[in-house]
Amino acid sequence: MRAPVLFAAPHRVMFLAGTIQALLVMGFWSLDLGGRHAGLWPMPSWPLLESFPAFLLHAVLLSLGVFPLFIFGFILTAGPRWQGAEDSTRRDFIPAFLLLACGWLLVWAALVLPQLLVAGLALALGGWIAVALTLTRLARHRASGREHIVYVCIAGWLGAGGLAAVLIFAAGGAMPWARIGISLAVWGFLLPVFLTVAHRMLPFFTSSAVRGYVVHRPVWALRVLIGASLAHGVLTAVDRASWLWLVDLPAMLAAGNLTRLWWSHAAIGNRMLAVLHIAFAWLGPAFAMFALQSLLADAKPGFLGQAPLHALTLGFFASTLLGMASRVTMGHSGRAVVADKAMWRAFCMMQAAALLRVASELVAASWAPALVWLSSLLWLAAFAYWAWAYAPAFWRPREDGKPG
Repeated sequence: MRAPVLFAAPHRVMFLAGTIQALLVMGFWSLDLGGRHAGLWPMPSWPLLESFPAFLLHAVLLSLGVFPLFIFGFILTAGPRWQGAEDSTRRDFIPAFLLLACGWLLVWAALVLPQLLVAGLALALGGWIAVALTLTRLARHRASGREHIVYVCIAGWLGAGGLAAVLIFAAGGAMPWARIGISLAVWGFLLPVFLTVAHRMLPFFTSSAVRGYVVHRPVWALRVLIGASLAHGVLTAVDRASWLWLVDLPAMLAAGNLTRLWWSHAAIGNRMLAVLHIAFAWLGPAFAMFALQSLLADAKPGFLGQAPLHALTLGFFASTLLGMASRVTMGHSGRAVVADKAMWRAFCMMQAAALLRVASELVAASWAPALVWLSSLLWLAAFAYWAWAYAPAFWRPREDGKPG
């Protein structure tokens, strides 16, 4: 592995860190589910889990420690091009990466030495703020059509707020701080960023590959979806589940409209495009389930359980991540941007993982733990297979000899 090549572009080092983090997080979660819930093996006693529940650690690591690394790698690579600015320099991403990497390493070490947790989260927050400052500078760059980068910048600061809230909880704060942190991570950061990237890139990618494809990029739909995401996060944080349908129904309609506008039979025939279109198609049903859950919150408490959330996080987030990360890795390694067997198989496994996780909330309680565990194994297998095929590109020089 050559360090100069690994640090030649933001996506290389951030994607590699995100890949390692994803495998660790899902490996640990599968181990925990298999032992603690399915009783398949004895679980080691992790001191941290006595004060920091396993489900919360899982949520924190995924929402604030896995997806953000891929997002930062993508946006620090693509963002300057959106704005017509110069490419990110090593000064823009290496200090942030080092803080993030050291921070999350300490969080893992905190499993056996809980006193390291606060320091780890604080370092990760420092790295996150460094990225947010770079995004702020990009958002202030004079360019036409700045709306997308502005949304990503605002979401970046909201995500930093989410990590800060988790840090307060880890330092002795009450459980509501953790709930606020996860809410900000999912609804203030992840969903707005995934929506913004899809709104900007999905029609563009499709038009570049499908002859005669008409680009539709209605700004009102993006604004409705981001507004609904933020409102959902606020209502979740203040525990007003019965009101969520007021924002989830409009979001469902807006997401369904975009799915219809962007869908193309010709695009579905192109697997590189199909993964992104299928991933986005999860968004409308996810919001529909959230709305139905809210409408029945008083009559049927607990109805649908975590199904809507996992339709969003596994169906939309994780599937989009696979497609986008594959495309960026291919394009920036000098390879042809075409869907190979590894990407397609990993994507299909991720779809099966999402369906199993949603189904686990709809079956008899005796079946649920097994389905949740199988879903986690499929998630892990999908990402491990993808990493085996794509991770070497992060430390190898470009095949076309170009820099970056």
